[in-house]
Amino acid sequence: MAELIPGRVVAKMLWTPRLVSLQFEADVRPFKAGQFLRVALDIDGERIGKPYSFINAPDDRPYEIYFNIIDQGVLSTRLAELEPGDPLLVSQSANGFLTLDEVPDTDHLWMFATGTGIGPFLSILKTDEPWRRFKKIVLVHGVREIKDMGYQSLINELLERHPQQLVFIPLLSREQSSTALYGRIPAHIVNGELERMAAIEIDPAHSHVMLCGNSGMIKDTIELLGKRGMKRHRRREPGHISSENYF
Repeated sequence: MAELIPGRVVAKMLWTPRLVSLQFEADVRPFKAGQFLRVALDIDGERIGKPYSFINAPDDRPYEIYFNIIDQGVLSTRLAELEPGDPLLVSQSANGFLTLDEVPDTDHLWMFATGTGIGPFLSILKTDEPWRRFKKIVLVHGVREIKDMGYQSLINELLERHPQQLVFIPLLSREQSSTALYGRIPAHIVNGELERMAAIEIDPAHSHVMLCGNSGMIKDTIELLGKRGMKRHRRREPGHISSENYF
């Protein structure tokens, strides 16, 4: 496990009984929006850690993470029990390549997230860079039920601040609502509904797609976009799709 340093919780938000945000202070080195750090606790004599993306922009404090309490997940359960003033451990340096300096210049940036995978995208959208670089940004967020839609006030602020550039498309997979599409992200790529709502196409000439969240969504989306001539982006082989490998 990477070198860990002490941190201290300063605030907690319970969005639902299973969705939690923690804010904390620690001597973390500068990071890029979209990156993650490892958070750990000593539990029953064992140090258990896991990567979590920053919600906050690089210049914002305190640091913030957003996570789901996992069934049989010892770490997520204990993290959710922390209160302001409680200690935790974090990696001093961030990691990850789901950052805008890894995205080639293009007209349209699509951000596809499921669940807490929206975290790195919120960090990115809090910075100035995406609004300088892209003509339109489409944030697509899929969750199970409407109550699982965290950070709506922040998203609404971004929509108010950038009404001509930002489109937000929520999806629900287990609940019907007049305010969101029903179903999974890949299905609405196939039927064209996402593009209709955004009023732009997902194509290799004008688009870059960033993916974060459920591995099934990522796999299916990459496969579907591959049929449109889009491929994974690599530094030595530029492409149109970015996703993160958490380790």
